[in-house]
Amino acid sequence: MMLRFCCTLVVGLLVLCGGRASAGLANKDCLECHNDKDLTKTNAAGKSISLFVDAAKLSASVHKTNSCASCHQDVTEKHPDDNVAIKPVACSQCHHRQSDAYGASIHAQAKRAGQSESAGCTDCHGSHAIYPKGVIGSPLHYTRLAKTCGECHPDASADVEQSVHGRALARGNRESATCTDCHSEHAIEKLKGGSKLKVAGEVCGKCHASERMNTRFSIPQNRVKTFMESYHGLALQSGDTHAANCGSCHGVHKILRSTDPLSSIHSTNLVTTCGKCHAEATVKFAQGRIHLDLEKDNDIGSVVNRWVRKIYLVLIFSVVGGLFLHNFIAWIRKVVAMYHASDRTVVRMDAGQRGQHLVLLVSFIVLAISGFALKYPDSWLVWLFGSDENVRRWVHRVAGIVLMGVGFWHLGYLLVSAAGRQLLKDLWFRPQDVLDIFSNVFRLLTGKGTGPRFGRFGYPEKLEYWAVVWGTIIMGATGLVIWFKVGATTWLPRWAIDVAVTIHYYEAILACLAIIVWHFYHVIFDPGVYPMSWAWLDGKVSKHWHEEEHPLDTQAPGATPAPTKSVKTDKPGH
Repeated sequence: MMLRFCCTLVVGLLVLCGGRASAGLANKDCLECHNDKDLTKTNAAGKSISLFVDAAKLSASVHKTNSCASCHQDVTEKHPDDNVAIKPVACSQCHHRQSDAYGASIHAQAKRAGQSESAGCTDCHGSHAIYPKGVIGSPLHYTRLAKTCGECHPDASADVEQSVHGRALARGNRESATCTDCHSEHAIEKLKGGSKLKVAGEVCGKCHASERMNTRFSIPQNRVKTFMESYHGLALQSGDTHAANCGSCHGVHKILRSTDPLSSIHSTNLVTTCGKCHAEATVKFAQGRIHLDLEKDNDIGSVVNRWVRKIYLVLIFSVVGGLFLHNFIAWIRKVVAMYHASDRTVVRMDAGQRGQHLVLLVSFIVLAISGFALKYPDSWLVWLFGSDENVRRWVHRVAGIVLMGVGFWHLGYLLVSAAGRQLLKDLWFRPQDVLDIFSNVFRLLTGKGTGPRFGRFGYPEKLEYWAVVWGTIIMGATGLVIWFKVGATTWLPRWAIDVAVTIHYYEAILACLAIIVWHFYHVIFDPGVYPMSWAWLDGKVSKHWHEEEHPLDTQAPGATPAPTKSVKTDKPGH
């Protein structure tokens, strides 16, 4: 069967090659006609188009190793006698990525809308004399690009040539912005009517936020930053589509220095420029600064503004700091008083349980901070570890070992000690827990009914306990796989490591949010325990809270003993 397949494949290739060879078309055959400078045709629009091919330029182009038939694949030996017009070359057959990008451009959109005169590949690159854009003869060379685009956009091209960018290009400054630097290369974008924020942040900001560009050409380094901090920049970032952006003030193609009398930001033109949005703009209004830098500017307005800022910062820190200190001391007093309250007599956690909880608490917090510090390297979390990845990594690993260690400690506690076995028994789910959930949700939504009566543990504690068990197993297993990833690939495919990283990250988010939303509510934010339940520290809760939340738990030390059942008789007084 394999031999038959190979023979079939060889025959097929021979047929294909024979079919191409039968055409017998070499470049010299095509040039017999197309080396005629007077050879033309009239297109559907009635325009005369030259069909002359300069053999010298073709041999120097990037396609010099291609044959005519390799691009014009529909040409045959019968051409041109068959009077069948050759189809336009499909550049996408070789240039897939560039063609895909072009498909998203404004030019391609126009063609799809029926505007056949919209620019295609040959309009920009040429047809036969195609050169790399770094070659000066290329229509895409930076010195000729404005002229090439100007074939269709003459006004814009003329404005660019007069602008600071065009003049810099004329002086041979290659790093000055060209058409494709702003509008992209193949995926040509129409910036007018598009996102103004994108123009400021990505188009203009690509150069004007670059420290290298600003330093090299002595351009102010804070223009993008100060614009984003101005009202216009903040409004754009907030989604306002009408606020001014860079082009609104500086112009679009004809961008000139502020010292140029023709510039839209020249002092004599500012009222007109501002007046496009602010109809009642005055001379003084137009003198307002958009790029305001309170740290560096030394004009009178900036100096006054800077001192006002300093005074208010001192005022804010002193006043608000004093108010905070006052309330913090009051809060501490009340917390201490609640801790020493006389009715905190019911023991909810023994010393061993408190120890396990404390180790779990500390290791969990350290793991969360050190883990998210890697995912968010620009956050303040990284600073906690001295911005040192080695420190962060080992702190995270040690905390992970501690978390797994307390997990084994707890497992031994459950299996060996009587208190542990009773704890596991009390935390085990029962059918009554399902009924309690529905009963409590109904009471919370309608305000009707008395809700469930819990024993030592209700469904809130049970859900949280088993979630911790689940999370510890998942985080421990995936953490070990990530830590020892080289060894893990002995048994697992490499993509399993990436899956483990994903599970580890999203399980961490789930665990942290569950702790904040569920656990913190029950032990901190619930009005019945606020500012916190002290059980984690000394194991005790108030007798009133215990009777309210766990009325069926009568075995806890200090709890109200179970009521004695009375014997009913028919005789009064017995």
